[in-house]
Amino acid sequence: MLKWNNQLADNLKWTGDISNREQKELVALRVAEHVKDGQVIGVGSGSTSFLAIQAIASKGKKENLTVTAIPTSVEVALSCARAGISTTTLAQARPDWGFDGADEVDSEFNLIKGRGGAMFAEKLVMASSPKTYILVDESKFVNRLGHNFPVPVEIDPRAIHLVETKLQEMDVSAVGLRMAKHKDGPVITEAGNLILEVRFNHIGLTTEQDLNAIPGVIENGIFFNYPVEVISN
Repeated sequence: MLKWNNQLADNLKWTGDISNREQKELVALRVAEHVKDGQVIGVGSGSTSFLAIQAIASKGKKENLTVTAIPTSVEVALSCARAGISTTTLAQARPDWGFDGADEVDSEFNLIKGRGGAMFAEKLVMASSPKTYILVDESKFVNRLGHNFPVPVEIDPRAIHLVETKLQEMDVSAVGLRMAKHKDGPVITEAGNLILEVRFNHIGLTTEQDLNAIPGVIENGIFFNYPVEVISN
């Protein structure tokens, strides 16, 4: 197979500094131990997943393993391509298992995800996988969800005012529109949607479903009762 021979194709870098990198590298090595020849693996977003992609690629080369990834974002697909890992889609295959990061993890292993804006694809892949390994360092554990981060809610742009109005009827303390850092205006997801960041006073067992019942909401970053196993340092 003819490969691209240029800097962007070969240069595998994260977009900024990786916090707690040594801890995350250890977690990445641990998830790579689960890789077997011929497997299809769901690959989530975030810096720890980025390191896990490299660890899996390294193991694959050393042990001559064939591994295929189902990426949850363009960013992840590019990282897999640069690491030499083939990719496919949920339309073509179901994951044998997957891995992903998290912004917050509570004592019941429920999650908040979505700082990277890919929670819709991440939830699709996680729900399709028999098991997903959640890769986190100790800073991600919280006593209650929503302690450190707001809940991201992906919405159709046409529904922005309707959704905000409906959110005010829920137990929320603040609603904001996620703004971009390197472009003017708000963040636009890969599906062309907007992201609201919602601070809840309390996140209950039905909050995930209550959010998704609002017309115009595509998905949200609350992950309750998914088949996950947490790997931490």
